Amino acid sequence: MPALDRFSAQAADYARYRIDYPADLYAWLLPQVAGRERAWDCATGNGQVAAVLAESFVRVDATDLSASQLAQAAPRPNIHYQAARAEHTSFPAGRFDLITVAQSVHWFEPDAYHAEVRRVARFGAVLAEWGYGLIEISPEIDPFIRHFYRHTIGPYWDANRWHIDDEYARIPFPFAGVRRAHFAVRRQWSAAWFLQYLRTWSSVARYQQERGEDAVALIAEELTRWWGAGERQITFPVFVRAGRV
Repeated sequence: MPALDRFSAQAADYARYRIDYPADLYAWLLPQVAGRERAWDCATGNGQVAAVLAESFVRVDATDLSASQLAQAAPRPNIHYQAARAEHTSFPAGRFDLITVAQSVHWFEPDAYHAEVRRVARFGAVLAEWGYGLIEISPEIDPFIRHFYRHTIGPYWDANRWHIDDEYARIPFPFAGVRRAHFAVRRQWSAAWFLQYLRTWSSVARYQQERGEDAVALIAEELTRWWGAGERQITFPVFVRAGRV
């Protein structure tokens, strides 16, 4: 099956408007990892996770399907970026102490991807997969955003997107000692910044490609009126699962 690339077209905006992940997620994860020599950040995008791992590992290999996304990644002396599919890499066997995947597992072929994880992981290595669900803003704005998410652009999401909504419950995770946790990312954003964030959604990009229209423009005026002139706190609910290979 050909790999899906829904993010190359908006790579620059993705790097600017997408969130990074909370320090308490890494504080939960890293003590589970015995070795600190090599980590692989799979589907790294613009390298947000790789940059954090680089502070704890001698070397980080970061891969992504999209060369456009990799071009937005900040260079670090111990991060090595390359274009590769999650299901097939050129890494030698038994290489990594930690493998991470953020907001991407639902795009993979799970059996082939997990087989590749087993091949390149060292014995006892940790695999961690995480993602974040629909934002929470306020009781008056949240229903408006949910309607946009489910109905206006609902038909333009790829079917595998819905794995995010049930926190990967339908994607197998056949590893030992599985642990799960939840965290939250909170940001103070203006309405204008939030609207730009919405334009990084793959469904919004697909809507634009197929209809030649900006779906976000359909809600911009009303959302801005609800939002007001200042900034609002936005909460991104983050879920994570980790297991030993």
